[in-house]
Amino acid sequence: MSKIVLALGGNALGSTPEKQLELVKTTSAAIVDIIESGNDVVIAHGNGPQVGMINLAMSLAAGADDKIPEMPYPECGAMSQGYIGYHLQQAIGHELEKRGIQKNVATIVTQVVVDENDPAFENPTKPVGRFYTKEEADKLQAEGVGVFKEDAGRGYRRVIASPLPERIVEIDTVRKLNRDGDIVITVGGGGIPVIETPEGLKGVPGVIDKDRSAAGLAGEIGADVLMILTAVDKVCLDYNTENERSIEKMTVDEAKEYAAKGEFAPGSMLPKIEACISFLENNKKGKAVIASLENAKPALAGDSGTVIIP
Repeated sequence: MSKIVLALGGNALGSTPEKQLELVKTTSAAIVDIIESGNDVVIAHGNGPQVGMINLAMSLAAGADDKIPEMPYPECGAMSQGYIGYHLQQAIGHELEKRGIQKNVATIVTQVVVDENDPAFENPTKPVGRFYTKEEADKLQAEGVGVFKEDAGRGYRRVIASPLPERIVEIDTVRKLNRDGDIVITVGGGGIPVIETPEGLKGVPGVIDKDRSAAGLAGEIGADVLMILTAVDKVCLDYNTENERSIEKMTVDEAKEYAAKGEFAPGSMLPKIEACISFLENNKKGKAVIASLENAKPALAGDSGTVIIP
């Protein structure tokens, strides 16, 4: 039996509530496949599309009606944690019941401490919300909606600050639930970014990379495996070119070398690779796996995905 932190991409969950409700059925089946094999699972997830959707909707509503307040990004992050967690725990609970597995599923609205002087606040890089054409993005940026950048050849998205995670505030609760055998959904969207002040914790605008938070989470609970589930079956070199080739296995040193050569796109594959490196270097054990959701179970057995080892 292994203790596994599963990091689900926000794009894999859908950009509307209706689409997400349908997609989490497939997601929950893949997760319960792993649980059914006897593994303990803690789930992290992204929220880029969802938090962008919530923030844009609230901004448009506030612009149309001065009685509706603007909703700050930390609060939008908390909303996304609740709504994604609700869908996941409902779908996972149903899948567990179908298979006769008795386990509780709980979502924790999770805060993550960041450094208020993190340079990320001066250089927004984290894509959120829907994709736009260049013309649409230029128009929105000119209107002061935000900063927009091209996202891995898929279109343009709004970008906001992505500070590094330093401490998971609710980690003791996560540990307790995990020890009790419960399935925990935590650090949703990387966690709500907060800073420490003399008056207590204070939310700040930004979206923490969920893979980095998942790496920290995996270390904190003593996980054997950090598994990052994404849209591709394997990590590739020369991605999206005629020389594209996939990698089945690499060491931390090899991953660092490829990253230094610019093989992995910032805001896409690079943070996943960096998260895997961080987990393995800080914990000196286990393995990290990057794989598609559909092939999560075979990837654990080494039959799919890319495995990174110390």
